[in-house]
Amino acid sequence: MDTVLITGSNRGIGLELCKQMHKKGNEVIATCRDPSPELINLGVRIEENIDISSEDSLICLKNNLSGVNLDCIIHNAGIYEFNSFEKLDKKSILRQFEINALSPILMTQTLKHLLNRSSKVAFVTSRMGSIEDNTSGSSYGYRMSKVALSMAAKSLSIDLLKQDIYVAILHPGLVSTRMTGFTRNGISPEESANGLLNRIDSLNKKNSGTFWHVNGEVLPW
Repeated sequence: MDTVLITGSNRGIGLELCKQMHKKGNEVIATCRDPSPELINLGVRIEENIDISSEDSLICLKNNLSGVNLDCIIHNAGIYEFNSFEKLDKKSILRQFEINALSPILMTQTLKHLLNRSSKVAFVTSRMGSIEDNTSGSSYGYRMSKVALSMAAKSLSIDLLKQDIYVAILHPGLVSTRMTGFTRNGISPEESANGLLNRIDSLNKKNSGTFWHVNGEVLPW
């Protein structure tokens, strides 16, 4: 049985990751600001009032997890705010950088002492953070923040390899969730979470730092 910490766990992909990991018999630690009824009903350990962009929250979480050994951290929490070139919003862009790119790295640093050899750290980024794959433009803040997250995660994969801790950089697919306006063109959270967990399961020393699509395809930077 593994102990897994999942951020942004109260709905969408995060909630589904909690469900599937719990069903497999793992000990799940779900972090969120406000737990949803669905998350509460799962029966997993919930660390609420956790804002990943708050230093105080991270210190509180660190203290609450004293003595816990983590086999996996899945950084799922993030925000999407639309920024066109005509309507660039500096505060929005900086907010997306802080939550999507900087906070997951700082959180990993804060909880690093809880990781074991062969532990895994997974970052849910986005194909929208692929420079080569960008054919539609716009979404400046989100795209830029996800590029930054992927770069940070790649550096982390190199820094942690000497300690046999492995890093996955994952695109969840276009998923029908509140973030995407429940698009009819997307896959279900169940399908996305299953694919993400398959990628994490296959993570090892040789492929640490790879940027994967949820379907197993290696994505361009």
